Parts: sequence; C-alpha cells; structure tokens
Amino acid sequence: MMTTITATTTARRCLSAAILSLLLPIASVSAAPPLPALGAELHQLTVSGVSSGAYMAVQFQVAHSKLVRGAGVVAGGPYYCAEGSTRLALSRCMSPTSWAPLPSVAELRANAEALSAAGRIDPLDNLRDDRVWLFSGGRDTIVATAVMDRLAAFYGQWMTPEAIRFVKLPDAGHAMISVADPGANACSSEESPFINRCGDLDAAGEMLSHLLGPLQPAAATPHGELLSFDQKPFVEGRAVDAGMADEAYVYVPQTCRRAVCRVHVVFHGCRQSAAQIGRLFVESAGYNAWADSNRLIVLYPQTVPRYGAAMGSWTWLNNPFACWDWWGYSGNDYHTREGPQIKAVYRMIERLTAARQP
Repeated sequence: MMTTITATTTARRCLSAAILSLLLPIASVSAAPPLPALGAELHQLTVSGVSSGAYMAVQFQVAHSKLVRGAGVVAGGPYYCAEGSTRLALSRCMSPTSWAPLPSVAELRANAEALSAAGRIDPLDNLRDDRVWLFSGGRDTIVATAVMDRLAAFYGQWMTPEAIRFVKLPDAGHAMISVADPGANACSSEESPFINRCGDLDAAGEMLSHLLGPLQPAAATPHGELLSFDQKPFVEGRAVDAGMADEAYVYVPQTCRRAVCRVHVVFHGCRQSAAQIGRLFVESAGYNAWADSNRLIVLYPQTVPRYGAAMGSWTWLNNPFACWDWWGYSGNDYHTREGPQIKAVYRMIERLTAARQP
C-alpha cells in the first residue's frame, strides 16, 4: 500500500494483472533451480523489510524469537496491529486518528503474551537479547511516524534502549533508502520502485552494522551470485494461494560456497516484488555489497500480485499490490509460526542451513 492511485488506473491494472495471472501457469514451462544447501549458521539470523515487508519482518521475529537475533524495520509497525482486519490495517496501523487510535502498548503486549501462552509464537522473553533498527521518514504519507513510535515502545517492553536504534529523517518518503541504486528516486518520493536516495544514508549498511556488530566495508563491486530459485517446494499447497511467487532470490557471496556464513532475510514492500519491478529491489536495496564482504547470505523471498481468482485454484485471495500478509489475507494464522508465509520462509532458512552436498 505504497501510494494512492486513481480508480481508473487501478481498474486497468487489475484487469491486466488478472489476465496475466491466468496466463502465467501456462507459460511457466520449467521451474527455477532449487535453493542451495549452504551449511549456513543460525546463531545470528536477522531479518528486515520495508512497508508490508517491515510488518512481516516484525511478525517473523516475534513468531520465531528463539531463532531471530535482530530486525530492521523501515516504515512498519507493531506486531499484530491489524488483528486480522483489513479495516484496522488501513486505518490505525497506517494513519491512526482519534477515530482509529493505535492499540496501546499494554494491548499489544497482552495480545502477544496470549499468543505465546497458547504456543502459537515463541516465548517473548527471547526478545530480550535482540537488537532492532527502525526507520521512519518525516514525509511518509503511508505509515505515520506515530506507528513506528508505538513499535519502538512495544520493543522497549523487552529490549534495552541501547538495543533499539530509531532513525528519523524529516525529508524521507515511504521507501527503502539506498545508496546502491544509481537511478534511485528523490528522498521524499513515494513513487515506484520505492527506492530513494537520501544523501549518504545507507539504510542497509547502518541496519546490518547495528544488528550484527562492526562490519567490513561494503564491497565496491559485489562478486557474489544472485540466484533465482524455486520457491514452490517451501509452501504448503499452491504458492499463489499463500500470496507467494513461484520463484525467489538469494544472494550468495563467493566465500559462502566454502565457508560458514550468517543469513539475513529481506522482505520487499508492496509493489516491489519481482513480478512488478523485476530484480530492481534485490539488486539495488543495498544489502548485497555488505553481504559480499561480511560472509552474509541474503534471502529475498517473493510475493506475487493476486486479483481474486487464479487458474487451477478455488481460493479467492485479493492482494493486487503483492504485499506481505500482515492483516490476514492468507488465513487466521498469518502472524504465527503456522502462518503460510512465515512457515515457508522458515523452511527456506532451514534449507540454507542444511549441510552442503559433496
């Protein structure tokens, strides 16, 4: 939900994408290669995301807090803010008002503790040794800074102030902030592909340094491999019925083919999937150069636009902007370990940590 567009434009895009969604299963003759087993370590698993991907990063971290050690959140919000409601997602979780106020920290904590007590997410005390890097733009008209403030307060229930780094940039719009994209939009832009340049602010670098500790400088020219892989085996049922694409990406530095590396998962935002902007986000969000010089495998799972029906499916799923599910379109478990998308990404991580084949 990156920008507001006219009803006419929306209708045209919906019709075009609906036709495309019917043709894609026929056109996909061969699957992408499998995700490689790289013997990666899980000790310092970190996640990040922008917009809907930021909400997804928070969900994944809280649901799997035993596993995740830190999260980077660019224009997202508190865990389970929407409570399974599209209406709440579009109002209080993006642009809260007196008529649609944000849930209190006490409410957010109580809901999370109830889920933990029910065994649907990991014990919340696992968050106490985590670190988070948060970013909000002063010109963000999609997710208000107040929403990010509430997220910071939620994290503060478990983490020390030193573990929470909150960057606020007055001139920034709703986008990923990157120095890696030579064609990046202006800092205040809220237009596709939602990758902006704000001076020398390197969001990926600052984020990773806070989450992982001191790093080697980013590689001037990354020499790793950006691989596409078949995402379908990690999803229960049809990938499209979980809102996920058939293919996703992973960046593998050359050293990670022979040495043990850490893993970082990046969740793109709405309208940033490969189906919408190709490889622009996975190439230009800014992570790969840092990964190259710091033995870090970067996993880029992918969603896909869905306009209700799809060929061979009886599931009605409306996600035209290819957002990650943080309000319940994929089912009632979307925010827990059993959520279709969370479960699929967890399985991808398991694959990356599996022993290399001789």
